Amino acid sequence: MRESTRLSRRAVLGLTAAALPTSAVLPLATAAPALAASPATAIGGERLARGGLQVDGAAAVPTKLLTARAWLVADATTGEVLASFNAHQRLAPASTLKMLFADTVLKKFDRTEKYTVKDSDISDVPAGSSLVGIKAGITYTVEQLWQGVFLRSGNDAVHVLAHMNGGIARTVAEMQARAQDLQALDTHVVSPDGFDHPGQLSSAYDLTLFARHGLADPDFRGYCGTRIANFPAGGKKTFQIQNTDRLLTGAWGLKTYDGLIGVKNGYTSHAGNTFTGAATRDGRTLLVTVMHPATGSNAVYEQTAALLDWGFTHGRTARPVGALVKPLSEGGAAASPAPAHAGGQAAAGAAGAPAKGPSAARLVEGAAGTAALLAAAGGFLLRRRRRAVEAREAPGAHRPPAPRAAEPDPQEPPAPTDPSGGGRHRR
Repeated sequence: MRESTRLSRRAVLGLTAAALPTSAVLPLATAAPALAASPATAIGGERLARGGLQVDGAAAVPTKLLTARAWLVADATTGEVLASFNAHQRLAPASTLKMLFADTVLKKFDRTEKYTVKDSDISDVPAGSSLVGIKAGITYTVEQLWQGVFLRSGNDAVHVLAHMNGGIARTVAEMQARAQDLQALDTHVVSPDGFDHPGQLSSAYDLTLFARHGLADPDFRGYCGTRIANFPAGGKKTFQIQNTDRLLTGAWGLKTYDGLIGVKNGYTSHAGNTFTGAATRDGRTLLVTVMHPATGSNAVYEQTAALLDWGFTHGRTARPVGALVKPLSEGGAAASPAPAHAGGQAAAGAAGAPAKGPSAARLVEGAAGTAALLAAAGGFLLRRRRRAVEAREAPGAHRPPAPRAAEPDPQEPPAPTDPSGGGRHRR
């Protein structure tokens, strides 16, 4: 176990979340949908609560190319949001949620630590998941497990690390607590891997927060920027895995993006393609998140590259339309209410999500507020679960649909495998 100041902060948050009543942590298949953010609350600035394009003082935003339902461009150093489109709209995040998983769990285990996988560690991986090819009985280093998470988006690697961390429910609770500390209040965590489950939501703003905070950690930064690695296949055998970030590797007809650092891509049948990328040019680092482009598996990368190009050129003259807030545990000021705007949109929910609900930000005020928020969240989830159980037991009650399975990206190649079989990648 690695000791550090950051670890102690995270441990406190994680233990607080784990202390919530067990019944407050919902089973994956019955998790309640996240509440839509209050229109009167603007995390990062009131302009970010509005729907549509937000940009000031800069021209030539490539709007004709952009088909994404939401996107955001920010300066990674200053935290200034240079431009956005539906920054707080809640959408299914797919595997980009793994950035929050990593930011929550990464520092808990030394990268050289070894772990022998048990059948129970991977028996709960959802069917249709992206896999790196982990097998029970094989011993992996923590570093190799994280390579499986970042390079191949392996849900099997996520589940092994989550079980090492005390289980799926505990890890989900810690991730939700971490999101609250980061002030990523659009995010509702149902599973640690980003797989499609009812109510699993995030936003372009929140995913950019996760990327920015994660990249401050050298291990996180190193993993997300790794192009290829050798992965254990049993005995002395290995097989090569390649990062599925096409701007990093230049796969499927795309050129590598000059200066790209990472960060994380994702794909599921419900989310479509999502991506958060970071690049550095001339000493300046930009973050771009793109969610749910209209068509094409390359579109998420092409639109990310276009927004990065804009940020490094025309974006230099842009006046900020908002900011990426700091975590509460690192001195960040709690979010405050902002005026609502006629016709504005503050995090429109995905289909089926409730349209109204109390703003989590109103419960937060300093570190004490974070603790109060976690306790309130536990009680809220417990009440929702009881109501859901009562509704299901009522005569003629309508049962919610089963979680959707992830589908393979039609242009994504299978993961390299050894002769005895590795994992096929589906994002």
